[in-house]
Amino acid sequence: MIRILNFFCVALMGFAILALYHVSEKTRVAHMQLGQVTTQIARERGAIGVLETEWQHVASPERVQQLAQSRLGMADSASVQLSSFEQLPRRGADPVPLGNTPVHNASAQVPAAAPVPDSGQPSPNM
Repeated sequence: MIRILNFFCVALMGFAILALYHVSEKTRVAHMQLGQVTTQIARERGAIGVLETEWQHVASPERVQQLAQSRLGMADSASVQLSSFEQLPRRGADPVPLGNTPVHNASAQVPAAAPVPDSGQPSPNM
């Protein structure tokens, strides 16, 4: 009886050793894969940094303006200079369809006024 019990204990110990070896091997493989993925992530982050730098160069306003002037012939002019006020419909007047007039979808953007230096006089808003 003791021999049978000893045999089962040795067999159980052998299975436990095999199970621990299997878990150890899986852990080693997972650790290697984690190292590879970490290296790949570092490489991709470096590539993203390079792409962001290139995008900032490509999309810079100075470069876009230079390309618009050289390739499209667009000048840097204010929108107010593009149409005259005489072509715009009067407020409160009979609505006249604009049809094919050059001001069909006009919008004006007035540049911000430069600050007036203080002359010591009270402002009219006071």
